[in-house]
Amino acid sequence: MDVQGAFGSAWWPAILKGLREADCPHNLYYLTKNYLKERKATITINNINREMEITKGCPPGSCCGPGLWNIQFDPVLKLQYTKHTKVVAFADDLLLMVRDDSVGEAENIANVELNKISKWANDNKLRFNEGKSKVMLLSRRKRKEQNEIAVYLNNKAIPQVNSLKYLGIIFDHKLTFKEHIQHMAEKCTKLIFSISKSAKLNWGLDHKPLKTIYVGGILPLLTYGAPVWSFAVEKESYKTKLK
Repeated sequence: MDVQGAFGSAWWPAILKGLREADCPHNLYYLTKNYLKERKATITINNINREMEITKGCPPGSCCGPGLWNIQFDPVLKLQYTKHTKVVAFADDLLLMVRDDSVGEAENIANVELNKISKWANDNKLRFNEGKSKVMLLSRRKRKEQNEIAVYLNNKAIPQVNSLKYLGIIFDHKLTFKEHIQHMAEKCTKLIFSISKSAKLNWGLDHKPLKTIYVGGILPLLTYGAPVWSFAVEKESYKTKLK
């Protein structure tokens, strides 16, 4: 799920509340409170000034911005979720995972959890963007069962997909990771072709800089997230041997 506006939507009263609940030392609390106090934005058009008091926002790239955002966003991880649910946050993205033996029950639990998250967001002046959010049903079962789910955010259905990219890894609904491996292979191939133009037998780069480019450019692409998807390669290799 994607937070609309993200860092620019960080509500200062919620940040200060988070600091109080975290038993922040008084000197740091009041330093932050004064830092966020009496800030205004001014716009001038045709010699006409318009001034407005600011009550939210932590500029991306600032030293304190990520910390202030995390203070406000952390409570969403501590809501009273069911034992079937796990929630993970990275920057302004929230990942909700629900597991159950029945697809229908997993769908119901997901909607209940999303209602909790939506209420928390509303109380903290945030909004999750249902258009940029995605839902995917993960199942390796071969028998026929429900394969479409209706999950709602802000009273609107979240688009269902068969694959999605999360933190640079493409997850498919069967967890085969074929799409991810193919995508990385294509990126590496393009990079190798680009390098080959500069490395000929009689001119261009020699072995040492080529190895530096390989170690620094290609190898990280090949091994990124390997602990997550490497078992899929091993499984595919085992199937090939059996054939």
